[in-house]
Formats: sequence, structure tokens, C-alpha cells
Amino acid sequence: MSNIQKAYNSWAAQYDTNYNRTRDLEGTALRAILATIAFERVLEIGCGTGKNTVWLQEKAAHVTAVDFSEEMLAKAKQKITSPIVQFKQADITKSWTFTEGNYDLVTFSLVLEHIENLNHSFRQAAEVLQTGGYVYIGELHPFKQYTGSKARFDSAEGRQVLECYTHHISDFTQAAKQHGFIVANLDEHFDDGDRTQVPRILTLLLQKL
Repeated sequence: MSNIQKAYNSWAAQYDTNYNRTRDLEGTALRAILATIAFERVLEIGCGTGKNTVWLQEKAAHVTAVDFSEEMLAKAKQKITSPIVQFKQADITKSWTFTEGNYDLVTFSLVLEHIENLNHSFRQAAEVLQTGGYVYIGELHPFKQYTGSKARFDSAEGRQVLECYTHHISDFTQAAKQHGFIVANLDEHFDDGDRTQVPRILTLLLQKL
């Protein structure tokens, strides 16, 4: 079991209840950006405890919800019992054998910071996405990472800081271009909407050509 998997298994019990501005702002951003996008079949990468799955299932006809952590998935399954949602435990750095047909939306929420090589994820997403389909990415903003911010939580064993990789904005846009996507939207999201501060969340909406 990887350190990331262990950490999220440990975090699962308190993930929904602890104070977490990054979790909450990313969820708000996803809903705002995807509200005007029509989609039926969704591949949700990094579904965690289902914080976004709950909303995605209301708009979609099918959701494949994937996470590395069995404990996070257990929490999600407690919330979501709809037959249109299929939960899968998988390591997305391996071949994506967990997909079911083609999708018109792939979402990555607070997951790519734990992935060193973006190209594999972008390549796999492009392969399962229909032409004209979208990829949504919501990540801790690299500006936050430059200041030392990382995914972390407090446990009985003390503060747990997760292994993270910094991806610059150009890393995302160059990987998108390389794998046949255009950038349909790029936005930055700030705590309390205060644009004088360092942005917390970076979102990209990509479209497959």
C-alpha cells in the first residue's frame, strides 16, 4: 500500500467534518463550472468521500467514481446508493482498466497534485473521452504550493503531510495540448472571493478536439 493510500485511508474518518477550505472551495468551483455543461456519462477521478459525486449524479445518467482509498470509498458508499453510480477502487497511475465505455466528462478533483507524471493521466482521459467531451480539473493552486502549502490533516499520531508534486499552470496547458485538448476555460478561485490574496484553487475545463 502506498503512502498516499495509507494517508487517505487514515483521513477518511474525519475528511467530511474537519475544517478544509481547499475541499470546500474546489467543490463550489466544480459546481459553478459544470452547471452549464451538458453531460450524461461521467468518469470521476478522485471521488473521495463523494463530495462531488452527490452533485454529479443529479445531472448525469451514469457516473464511474474512482478512488485509490478503500476507506474514502466506504464513506462515499454510505452517502450514495443510486444505481447510476459505480464505485471503483483503482490506482490511476496504472492502466485504466476500470472504465466502462466512453464518457463525455472526466473530472479530476484534488488528485493530480499526488501524480508526478501528468501525461499518463491526460493520455488515458483522452482515450476514454468522446470527441467534444470535457475534462474538468480542480487543484490546489500552484501559487499556494509555492508558499509551501500541501494536503495535510491532524491525526492521533500528529500532523500528516501528504506527498505532493507541484504542477505549474503551463504544465497543465502543455499536457492538454499534447493530448488533443483545447483549454475551454481556466480560472482561479480565492478564499472569500478576495482577489488580493494568493488564489487557493486552479480550475481548467478542457475539451477534446
